[in-house]
Amino acid sequence: MKDFDFKETFLNPIFKGNPISVLVLGICSSLAVTVQLKGACVMALSVTIVTALSSLVASLLRNTIPNRIRIIVQLVVVALMVILVDQVLKAYVYSVSKTLSVYIGLIITNCIVMGRIEAFALGNKPFASFMDGLGNGIGYGLILVIVAFFRELLGSGTLFGFRIIPESFYDLGYMNNGLMILPPMALILLGCIIWAQRSIQKELQEK
Repeated sequence: MKDFDFKETFLNPIFKGNPISVLVLGICSSLAVTVQLKGACVMALSVTIVTALSSLVASLLRNTIPNRIRIIVQLVVVALMVILVDQVLKAYVYSVSKTLSVYIGLIITNCIVMGRIEAFALGNKPFASFMDGLGNGIGYGLILVIVAFFRELLGSGTLFGFRIIPESFYDLGYMNNGLMILPPMALILLGCIIWAQRSIQKELQEK
């Protein structure tokens, strides 16, 4: 068990150790929920909440969970958090919940959530585990928001559903890039982000 280090535990997953752009985990969401910025933001917030709270609960229970059933307990904890988030979304932002539909439920199988419980929460104190889950959730969400920003802006000319590109541009012949709203473009944008980060962080480049 290590002492809590704010920079290493919270900030590292957001930037230098981002779960998507560095560890290449949870990339399926970048394909599925980044056509619109609103949906990406809701998914990012949902995963952040689930990851942080699941890590917190798992850490609180770490000394009472028999090793042979720890995976089952982790799944139960994550499923509970996902159900709570799903019910809140249905109660307050039903339209977004309906759009994301099955993807919210699939947070249960998100390797970032389970990975942080297994790799960190089961061996560290509750507060450190909460901050680790929060940092990884924010790092995950940051990539989703960046990808969604470009996909919606260039693919639909809007952000959060509001027209951003002036109508005069369309009168002059500008056209939305239909490729942006197709899943392959999400993967291409994600690849560009990974390339940019590895260009900046030389230590991530393979020798």
